[in-house]
Amino acid sequence: MERTTSETYDKYIKALMDISQAITSDHYLEDILKLIVMVTAKVTGVEICSLWLTDESVTPSKIRLKASQSIDSEYIKDRALNMNEGVVGFVATHKRPLIIKDVLESPQFKEKDMARKLGLVSMLSVPLQVQDEKVIGVFNCFTAKPHAYSDTEVNLIRTVANQAALAILNTELMVKTRVIQEELESRKLVEQAKEVLMQRRNKTGEEAYRWIQKRSMSTRKSMRSVAEAILLSEESD
Repeated sequence: MERTTSETYDKYIKALMDISQAITSDHYLEDILKLIVMVTAKVTGVEICSLWLTDESVTPSKIRLKASQSIDSEYIKDRALNMNEGVVGFVATHKRPLIIKDVLESPQFKEKDMARKLGLVSMLSVPLQVQDEKVIGVFNCFTAKPHAYSDTEVNLIRTVANQAALAILNTELMVKTRVIQEELESRKLVEQAKEVLMQRRNKTGEEAYRWIQKRSMSTRKSMRSVAEAILLSEESD
C-alpha cells in the first residue's frame, strides 16, 4: 500500500465509478462481488480482499464468505461463521471497522490456516452498510507485510464498502424483479392456454388447469412451456 494519498484517492474515485457502473448493469450478484474485490485490491495494493454477506434466511443468522480475488474457489465454498464469531462477526455486529496488526496473533481471527498459506499479516475489516445503517456484510483487506492503516485509508475503504453495499442491494433487487416478472408472464401464458382448452375441449377452468399441470408433470416440462405449446398450436390452426 505504498501510495500517496492523492494517488490512492484518484484510484478510489475510478473504483467507485466502476462499481457504480456495475449497479446499472445486467451482471448478477456473483459477478458484482468479484468486481468489487478485484477493483479494490487493485487500487489499494493490498494482497487480498474478501467479501462476506450476512445470511438472515437461517436461524441464527450467519455471515458467509462470498468472494475473494486470490483465494481458491473451493476454499470460499460454504465458508460461514456465526454472527458472534470471528473478526467478520464482530464487525457486522458492532457496525464499526476493526484493524488487526497481525492476524496470526489475534484470537478473534478464525482463518489462520488461510493466512499462513497465503502469507497474510495485517488486516482491515469494515462493515458493508447502506443508508439506514443496516449491515449487509463485511469487507476485508489484507497485506502481506505489517501495515498501519491510516484514517484516510480506513475512510476510503469504508466509502468503497458502502458503495459496494448499494451495488449488492441493487443487484439483488434486479434479480428479484426479474424473477417476479417471469412469474407474472408465466401465469399470464397459463391463463391464456386455459382459455384455449376451455374453448377447444369444452373444459372448465379448473379442468383446463389440471390438464396443463398433468401435461407438465408427464413431459417434465414447465407449465409455461406447456402453455406456450398450446398457444403455438392455436396460432398454427
